[in-house]
Amino acid sequence: MPDELLNKNLPEIDPTEVEDSRVKIPEEHQQFLDKVMREGGFADPYDARDITEIVYRVMRDLMSTEDAKKVEDELHDPALDTKEKVLQIEVADMWRDSNPLVRFLSRVRPPWQGPGIFKIDSDDFLFRVANEGGLSPSQNREKVVKAVFKATKDELSEECIQEIQKWLPEGKVCELWKEA
Repeated sequence: MPDELLNKNLPEIDPTEVEDSRVKIPEEHQQFLDKVMREGGFADPYDARDITEIVYRVMRDLMSTEDAKKVEDELHDPALDTKEKVLQIEVADMWRDSNPLVRFLSRVRPPWQGPGIFKIDSDDFLFRVANEGGLSPSQNREKVVKAVFKATKDELSEECIQEIQKWLPEGKVCELWKEA
């Protein structure tokens, strides 16, 4: 019988817990959405793509149009090597936003941060990501944001990384950016 154990002295091994170093991909060769999935605890690349777009939306809202454009110009690597047309996108496509109205507003509105402007703090930033991203209460919003930050920083120059840091709210979000 197929369910019958042939050798009852052998311990059961869960094949999902076996790590084979021969198939492990070095981190520098993993693609953007793979990094977000792994670090953020997502089951599929669609969730990783969606949350990345939300984090980018909140980040863009804080930045000037010129600085957001500089970031977009640096983000042109493929997000994931796949046959699924829906996921054949560049990281810059997620930065721009798939929603045409949001994309337009991002180009014409003033930044939400800066002198004399309403300031968003770290709690507001994380709250927006959790709500707009539809994160469940069991998902750690800081872990998710840090996963997107980490994958993003791997794509950017040091100068661009420093420019983004200037726009992020002080406190937890800025710490997550630095740690990523």
